[in-house]
Amino acid sequence: MAKTSSRRDFFIRVGQVSTASIVGGALWGHVLVESKANAFALRPPGALPEKDFLATCIKCGQCVDACPYETLSLTKVGEDGEIGVPHFTAREIPCYMCEDVPCARSCPTGALDREIEINDSRMGLAVLIDQEACIAFQGLRCEVCYRQCPLIDKALTINYRPQERTGKHAFFEPVVHSDVCTGCGMCEQVCILEESAIRILPHKLAQGKLGSNYRLGWKEKTKISNFKDSSPEKTKEERQQESNEMLNNALDSLNDMGTLYD
Repeated sequence: MAKTSSRRDFFIRVGQVSTASIVGGALWGHVLVESKANAFALRPPGALPEKDFLATCIKCGQCVDACPYETLSLTKVGEDGEIGVPHFTAREIPCYMCEDVPCARSCPTGALDREIEINDSRMGLAVLIDQEACIAFQGLRCEVCYRQCPLIDKALTINYRPQERTGKHAFFEPVVHSDVCTGCGMCEQVCILEESAIRILPHKLAQGKLGSNYRLGWKEKTKISNFKDSSPEKTKEERQQESNEMLNNALDSLNDMGTLYD
């Protein structure tokens, strides 16, 4: 009888463990599914495009360990984003632009470009999201974000504009240059407002995309091919002859009308 009871208890425990494993696995699977996307996540310098980055990163945490400023952290259960993936929050600890980029150099899979130069990195883009709150747009002098920028006068400049309301002061408006900004987040971190008026956003959220049908001639310095004159270029003598003929034709017309010598 004791053996039968013992055997029954054994199978009951096995059933309990199995049930707990199934339920736990289902719950964990649900957590993983629900934590897949975070459109606002900022990745370490040299990160591949988001989809490729998530597919390549093995969540080893070596980049987090290599960062001397503790900027990077791995996404935890309950946080937005895929669990175990490195990211940083600019308002808390920005990227301090290490010249040797130790986080990228430590990546074993290539999810981070190990050859990246820090000034070429594009972690995100600084965006002045609230001019109404930014005190520089209220006529109060503030250059904190500008002065903190590691690429000052390149990634971030100041537009000085007269203050018409008082006639005495000027606006010191920060202007971000997307072709240079690395998205390090130092500007956001030092903003003096309770909620930063300038923030780092991933490029897909921060920038639009110009249609391929648009041609910016003043940048390309070329003519639109559909309207390009396909005739051979004329020589200097031919152009001079053409100009003389046009002049003679104009003089003849005036002479015919009797106005040339009136």
